[in-house]
Formats: sequence, C-alpha cells, structure tokens
Amino acid sequence: MDKSLLLGLPVLLCCFRAMFSHLRPCSLAQIIEIIQCRTCHIQFPREKCSRGRGLCIAVKEEACTTGKIFKNDGTLWLTFRGCLKNCANVNNIKWSVYLVNFRCCRSHDLCNEDI
Repeated sequence: MDKSLLLGLPVLLCCFRAMFSHLRPCSLAQIIEIIQCRTCHIQFPREKCSRGRGLCIAVKEEACTTGKIFKNDGTLWLTFRGCLKNCANVNNIKWSVYLVNFRCCRSHDLCNEDI
C-alpha cells in the first residue's frame, strides 16, 4: 500500500469524526505528534558536525535534545544532538572531569538547532 495513503488515513478519519461530532478538524501532526530533530553525534567548538549528521524523528514520548559537555573551567568541549525518550533539561551533571548540560524541545521541527 502507498505510504502517503497510509499517512493520510488518520487525517481522513479525524475529519470524518469532526464532521459528525461538530468538532473542528485536526491535522496529521496533531494525531501523530511527531517532529524532526537535527542529529550530530560529535561536534567540537567552531567546527562542523564530524559524526552522525542528519535528522531523526521524535515521536510522542520523545523530544529533540542538545547535549553540551564542558571542561571544569567552563570551556565548551563537545556538543551532540538527537532524539531522546523522556528527555529532561539538566544543568551541570558531573561526568568525570566534565560538566554536562541537556536541553530538550518540541516546539517546532529542528528546534534543537537553536539551542
């Protein structure tokens, strides 16, 4: 079966439901609740992504995330991005001689590019 047809089916069902229950129509994004996130496994300061550059899809329980690893003196050492389940914003988690920060977002596609 055609993939676009399968993706359109939930929208169609939602629209029929809205017609018969006097609710406003909904979109596919409201049904599936997915967003695209930027991925990069390794990015050093002032350099382009060196490993794992691309996109991932965050589904309902996932979020786009950006992790930054700092040296003890506060100097940025490494950044990574991707999709993460049960993501939480955290500051200064101690990891050996480094401090790690996580930022999570679901506001719009590629929202972790801005962080």
